[in-house]
Amino acid sequence: MKKWLVVLGLIVSMWSCESPEKEGVTYLQTEEFAKLNRPYSQAVAYDDILYVSGQIGALPNGKIVEGGIEAETIQTMENLKAILETNGTSMNKVIKCTCMLADMAEFGVMSAAYVKYFPENKPARSALQGDLPLGAKVEIECMAALD
Repeated sequence: MKKWLVVLGLIVSMWSCESPEKEGVTYLQTEEFAKLNRPYSQAVAYDDILYVSGQIGALPNGKIVEGGIEAETIQTMENLKAILETNGTSMNKVIKCTCMLADMAEFGVMSAAYVKYFPENKPARSALQGDLPLGAKVEIECMAALD
């Protein structure tokens, strides 16, 4: 019985301790993005990795580019590229992408446009299907190494 109480006491004391904030976390967004008051950051830098929030094929005016999945994928990749370069990295340093599609039947067309942005080293990648914001056909997030 004593052993059980000691273990229970340790568990309770662990729950009551606050974990310290991690140093080296930076939440990043442009002034234009900050004005939109979105509930997320464009990117977060932690140690030597930049985590970029999901991007869709939206133009600077907020409207989805016309032309279907290929045009949206190209605009999405350009949006990712701009965020990466603004924050000190590049498409060459992308290590992982997650691709979300409204219709998995368009995976081949999306993939053909996507792969052009990674001519040498292909990052790890996952893909899934679901409803996307603003009626977008594709959303892509990524992680990239920082210099």
